[in-house]
Amino acid sequence: MIHLYNTLTRQKEEFISIHEGKVGIYSCGPTVYWFAHIGNMRSFLFADILRRTLELNGYEVKMVMNITDVGHLTGDLDDGEDKMLVAMRREGKTAEEIALFYTQAFMKDLAQLNIKPANIYPKATDHIPEQIQMVRQLEKNGFTYKTSDGIYFDTSKLSQYGRLSGQKSEEKKAGARVEMGEKRNTTDFALWKFSPQNSSRDMEWDSPWGVGFPGWHLECSAMSMKYLDVPFDIHTGGVDHIAVHHENEIAQTQADEGVLEANVWMHSEFLTVNDGKMSKSLGNLYTVEDLQDKGFDPLVYRYFVLGAHYRSKLNFTFEGLEAAKNALYKLRETVREWNQPEDGSSELEEAFIKALNDDLNTPQALAIVWELVNAPLPSSIKAHSLLWMDKVLGLRLEEFIAQPVQIPLEIQELVNEREEARIQKDWAKSDVLRKEIEQRGYFIEDTQQGTKVKKN
Repeated sequence: MIHLYNTLTRQKEEFISIHEGKVGIYSCGPTVYWFAHIGNMRSFLFADILRRTLELNGYEVKMVMNITDVGHLTGDLDDGEDKMLVAMRREGKTAEEIALFYTQAFMKDLAQLNIKPANIYPKATDHIPEQIQMVRQLEKNGFTYKTSDGIYFDTSKLSQYGRLSGQKSEEKKAGARVEMGEKRNTTDFALWKFSPQNSSRDMEWDSPWGVGFPGWHLECSAMSMKYLDVPFDIHTGGVDHIAVHHENEIAQTQADEGVLEANVWMHSEFLTVNDGKMSKSLGNLYTVEDLQDKGFDPLVYRYFVLGAHYRSKLNFTFEGLEAAKNALYKLRETVREWNQPEDGSSELEEAFIKALNDDLNTPQALAIVWELVNAPLPSSIKAHSLLWMDKVLGLRLEEFIAQPVQIPLEIQELVNEREEARIQKDWAKSDVLRKEIEQRGYFIEDTQQGTKVKKN
């Protein structure tokens, strides 16, 4: 049995799919106006582990991840400018060029972190008709009203509004610090925003209510319904989505279709940096490429994330990342000396999947991996079990198991030259040579038994 924590019910529940043997997942994707940072990537890694765990249990998974290329305002509510238009001004490109560039950068990050591609990546701009149709239905059902700047959802008409966050509308109103404008309730949100009068917007469409663009929340309700039907099994995202974005998604679908959008709602916790907030202004907002520039294999970050439960805050430090690097490299080095995998399984496989089926307990799963590594079993059996475990871990261990390092002649010559520099106590030259060896994909370990060369 698989047990998952459902934010909607605030408890861990046995997972039962709507359709036997099949699972539909909608995962909130990126707004493609800038590079995704490692905090964003934690959320996508969590969704990947969820998917891989379900697949290891024999489910056929259909995963949909949206690409937000319009409608997401800088304030995350209904104020500010569209993030895509801000990026257009910043870079002097069209919205289409901006979306294409940052979508490609995002896909590159996914590949480097070995996150399995979604089955469908629908773009908001490709689904304007579906979003307009949803607003029309909401209007027909009596959940909308018009202001001078758009069509809004009236949250007071939905008795269950606030069920995901656990806050009722009046409680949210008491704690809110927002300008009401023409909104009837502080929690009301835009479904369709009108373009500014007497001017044209770079991203705008005709609608029954006037020229404009969709609200941010609308795309996910419309596209999840199109590609997964409603209700579907699982909706994922970061905890920052709970109070506003996902709350509003639930409201839209409930008001439109009379059903929940998804049965299970799962959220990954924040990534902090040095116990503080990660932000561009603080200079501690890192991308996958930034980590690579500092000499870290992207899979080291994947290993780092696996070391914490997805519902626990994870504090990022370079010391912590270095520890993850050492652990992953030790694992790679160890399995290189194993024999080729042969049929046969270890009893630890049962413990591994039991840990994952307990709300994706990846720290426990990693502990079981190391128990397997150190177990007094034939290496061929351990190799078979580890490859099976890696279907979820995603560390690409098939590239290392039973693959002894063959040191090329040019690398060995650099090692010999460095050893000579050390004998001459030319530490500066020794350090330069070490860095050159590392840049070529190898690293040096100086031991009492002599210098050892290993492959990264």
